[in-house]
Order: sequence, then C-alpha cells, then structure tokens
Amino acid sequence: MVEATWLGHAAWRFAGKSATVIVDPFLDENPKAPLKVKDIARADVVLVSHDHFDHFGDAPALCKKTGATLVATYEVATGAAEEHKIEAEGMNIGGTIDVKGVRVNMTVAFHTSGKGHPTGWVIELDGVRIYHTGDTCLFGEMKIIGEFFKPDLMCLPIGDRYTMGPRSAAKAVELVRPRVAIPMHYGTWPPIDQDPHAWAKMVGNAAECVILNPGESYTVKPA
Repeated sequence: MVEATWLGHAAWRFAGKSATVIVDPFLDENPKAPLKVKDIARADVVLVSHDHFDHFGDAPALCKKTGATLVATYEVATGAAEEHKIEAEGMNIGGTIDVKGVRVNMTVAFHTSGKGHPTGWVIELDGVRIYHTGDTCLFGEMKIIGEFFKPDLMCLPIGDRYTMGPRSAAKAVELVRPRVAIPMHYGTWPPIDQDPHAWAKMVGNAAECVILNPGESYTVKPA
C-alpha cells in the first residue's frame, strides 16, 4: 500500500513501507502547501519534473534535510548536484532506474522549461504504480503509457492556462484508464482556479475520481 498525500499544486508525498517519494516539492513559497520543508521528516527520493520554480522549488533543501536522492533529467540533476552539493541521479525520457528500492520511469510531458525537457513519472513503489503526469497538455501517447504501465493512480493537472484544463484532463483519464485519478495543479492562484467536482463529472466512469484538499491523503492498494 502507498499513502498518497497531496501537498498542494503539483507536489505529492507517496509513502510506502519501503520508501517515501516526494514529487515536485514546491512548499515554502506555496500558499496552499500544508507542510513546509521543516515539517518533512522523511524522504528517500525526490523527483523533479522540470526546473520551473513551482516544481524544482524546495528540492535541494529537502534533499539536504533528509538525505534524499534527487532524480531529474540529466541537465537538471547534474546542475543541482554541482550547485547544491546533493546526491542526484540524472536520466532521460524513456529511461528507468532503481533508486533506494523505488523503480522510477521517466515519461514525456509537453510543456516548457529552462533547461532539459519537462517530464512525467511512473513510480513503482510497494506493488503500486503511480502516473504523475507533470505539467503537460493532452497528448495521444498517454494511451500507450496507460496500456504499458497500467497505473493504479494517475495524478494530473486540471488548472488550464499553463497545463491541461478540465476538459482535456478528462480526456487524458479516458486515454490512460487508471483505477483512480486525482486532480492537481489547480487552485494555487486565481488564474488556475477550477472546480474539481465538475471535472470529475466529465471523467464519468473512465476512472474513480478522488478529490483531495491539500494535506489530505488517499491510500492506494495494489491491484
């Protein structure tokens, strides 16, 4: 089992028995984050989807505090390791690595970034597969990601303007067909306010939709 806790925006904590994974830890400057870096007691792996401030954010500070390994594209990972003196693993889209008992698959995402390329993740932890799409638009290859990895949980943006909006995010769930879908990257600031319940109605029976407030958790069990 894995406890998936939404930390606001695109930040997540996935806590299993064997390891704890933090994704896109934008915490200290995030107005909706329920936890700050000082509140995070454990992290084994920190995944960063791209180098925008609201995703790279507190990754170096969190790695220094907990001893976690940062995983990102080669450019982002090597730059962070050199600048912040932290342990980092660089990889690229389509690759898979094992880090501290966590199997990390890097998937494509369509967005912008300062260096490297934006990514998504399929995280395999304690028998659970989690697809964190990163910041992205809707794209047809999501169907292949769903067929290949068969994710138990999909975390995807619905905020619009900078990422998918509700309509395209509902189509993304239809393509991937996870068991459970949870929206993210909305409500942080007024330009990305959305109604997650309206989005869930658009999803229909393509997946079970779970709506969380920042700080709330959902327990994902292996299929």
